[in-house]
Amino acid sequence: MKLPWIEPGDPLPAPSSALDEPNGLLAAGRDLSAERLAEAYRHGVFPWFTEGQPVLWWSPSPRMVLFVDEFKLSRSLLKTLRRLDREQHWQLTLDRAFARVMGECGSPRDGQDGTWITASMRAAYLELHRIGLAHSVEVWDGEELIGGLYGVSIGRMFFGESMFTRRTDASKVALAALVHMLRDADFHVIDCQQNTAHLASLGAREIARDDFLNFVSRLTAKPAPDWSGLRLSLPLA
Repeated sequence: MKLPWIEPGDPLPAPSSALDEPNGLLAAGRDLSAERLAEAYRHGVFPWFTEGQPVLWWSPSPRMVLFVDEFKLSRSLLKTLRRLDREQHWQLTLDRAFARVMGECGSPRDGQDGTWITASMRAAYLELHRIGLAHSVEVWDGEELIGGLYGVSIGRMFFGESMFTRRTDASKVALAALVHMLRDADFHVIDCQQNTAHLASLGAREIARDDFLNFVSRLTAKPAPDWSGLRLSLPLA
């Protein structure tokens, strides 16, 4: 099967037409505009490619998701959260340093030669952030950014993209605070894209693509919250 090439203005193919191998590869192109990204997320599709490749679009099956009510708050993480609440040692912010979070997420990691967060990806998601569709959670120790995550939010659906940590549990603290906030804001599902042991340890699990797409269709159609009015807090029980 020949991989479809999409030009600006062309619709994305139906996710059901994605390849089985590699799992979920749907189409290729050059368009990484904010409009194309928003269209993709509304259809359960995300970009992933490396420097020098065209933009590759994916919709794998099964799909890894975290239902906010299934987030696993381990004893060790709960102990960390209670200590932070008592000592006020770290600070949490929302959308304070989106570009820096992306930069940290894109830094080379042990065992990796490069990063999928290319310059074009950073520019595209910065534009999504500017128009209010991409958001970040930051964890600070004083003025030092020690952990965080970012993703895309459309309606009442959050699509997680990447996270980083510079201190033990910092990214888990960011995720725990995000989950707690989203639950209070009537979000039910966080897209995690692909299965990892780290995500599974936090309660994420795989569901069939059709089930995932049903969630996406229903939840992205709901009115979006005013993100400027949302507040991060730590789940302490």
